[in-house]
Amino acid sequence: MTVPPLPRFALGDPIPAPTASDEMRRRLATRRSAPAQALTGPGPTPREIDDILALGARSPDHGKLFPWRFVVMGPQCRADLARALAPLAERQSDPGKAARVLSKLTAAPVTILVVSAPVRGATVPRWEQQLSAGAVGMNLEHAANALGYSASWITDWYSYDREATALYGIGEDEQVAGFIHIGHVAERLLERPRPDVAALTTWRD
Repeated sequence: MTVPPLPRFALGDPIPAPTASDEMRRRLATRRSAPAQALTGPGPTPREIDDILALGARSPDHGKLFPWRFVVMGPQCRADLARALAPLAERQSDPGKAARVLSKLTAAPVTILVVSAPVRGATVPRWEQQLSAGAVGMNLEHAANALGYSASWITDWYSYDREATALYGIGEDEQVAGFIHIGHVAERLLERPRPDVAALTTWRD
């Protein structure tokens, strides 16, 4: 399938106003994370990855700080990481489970690591900068879905273990916001439990 190029805007260009879209409503209503271990090829092309990153970066960002960065990880990179992480898995509270979840890291054709990188000295609270990284992660999933791919946002123990994060260049003041694994699934995904939105909502006039 030939994907048309994304619209590009220069600084100060007017942005088209949102229009009603049944396709977008349907996509949001059917959004479902895929099991990371079930993701297979083919994965997105380099051009599609560029588009996914460009769309992911169009996220809320108080202060225009861009307090996040991306690492695009192919299969060989992640296979090497899984081997390096295996000895660290043995030190976790549940070594067996820690070793098993490494398969989530290696199954998909491509992974985008989102790194939360708060800007020191900024007047924008650190928490808001971290929320921006989270918004980027969600936008990456939506962008992958829009191109016909399934996605899975994973953290697991190797997102928090400092010896582990050093292996993929996470700085002292940075955190892993998530590994966004992208590919296809062989079987249709089943609906999972959803919240009672009414019970979680307060209306105030």
